[in-house]
Amino acid sequence: MDAPEPGAEADSGGAGRASVGVGGGKLPSSKYKGVVPQPNGRCGSQIYERHQRLWLGTFTGEAEAARAYDIAAQRFWGRDAVTNFRPLAESDPVAAAELRFLASRSKTKVVDMLRKHTYLEELAQNRRAFAVASPSPANKNPASSSPPAPTSAAAAREHLFEKTVTPSDAGKLNRLVIPKQHADKHFPLQLPAAAAVSGECKGVLLNFEDDAGKVWRFRYSYWNSSQSYVLTKGSSRFVKEKGLHAGDAVGFYRSVGKQLFIDCKLRPKATAFISAPAPMKSVRLFGVDLLTTPRPAVAPEQEGTPMNKRARDVIAAAAPHMIYKKQCIDFALT
Repeated sequence: MDAPEPGAEADSGGAGRASVGVGGGKLPSSKYKGVVPQPNGRCGSQIYERHQRLWLGTFTGEAEAARAYDIAAQRFWGRDAVTNFRPLAESDPVAAAELRFLASRSKTKVVDMLRKHTYLEELAQNRRAFAVASPSPANKNPASSSPPAPTSAAAAREHLFEKTVTPSDAGKLNRLVIPKQHADKHFPLQLPAAAAVSGECKGVLLNFEDDAGKVWRFRYSYWNSSQSYVLTKGSSRFVKEKGLHAGDAVGFYRSVGKQLFIDCKLRPKATAFISAPAPMKSVRLFGVDLLTTPRPAVAPEQEGTPMNKRARDVIAAAAPHMIYKKQCIDFALT
């Protein structure tokens, strides 16, 4: 469980309750059930399950926090849940699809998605996967000769640009650098005046969908220290799961509905060729290969023993022949 947020120890479900703010002052309670105002102006959301508080995250407004509570309440208690807004109904096809999505996820998974603010992305991904798996009525008719219409938004998307992965991108810096010319054109970032002075900009969150329908969430910001636009939070997991290395390419796309897509093109690995050893030259003299003929073995007891006069005379007589043999070998090799 998350550590209690400031002011989260009070349940705003009843009237007259208030959260304790900074300096002991009490914050006004919220009109929504499960919503806890925070001293920083944001709103927390919480729910109780078996007398145990479950923190659902911090949100920008009361309505957003109240919707998070409603989602968790309908997963925890189903039709018996008391919600802030109109509950999901089976009669509505869109609401029925969301109820099926909630029923297929565990309570822990739903709470985790709400905390990480990924619930809507996961829900949209599930709807697209269900739409692809369920053919339209026109496609069920075998007499129809017209080709089926594309069901994925990726069928009609505009290619924005392609970025080559650098060694630093694939390293441990947890960021992907976006070239400045593409960042200014496709992802313009409005920097506040304070960020221009301090060099700190938290940036915005961008969601990209890959070819498999998985949603990737990145934080897009500007680093004044290196004067570069970067995708940070989530980039290291993307690089690791996609198996990216220096030299690979990452493509960025946008659909007609302004939805962003991302894909990867891995560089083909170079095939290592083992060169065959060069053939050994052959030098023959009187039918004997001079390069491969082994040297006559000398008994160990004969090595280092002094030679008599007859042996020295034999070696002296054979010296001219040895010199001639060496000259023949040198001539053959040249």
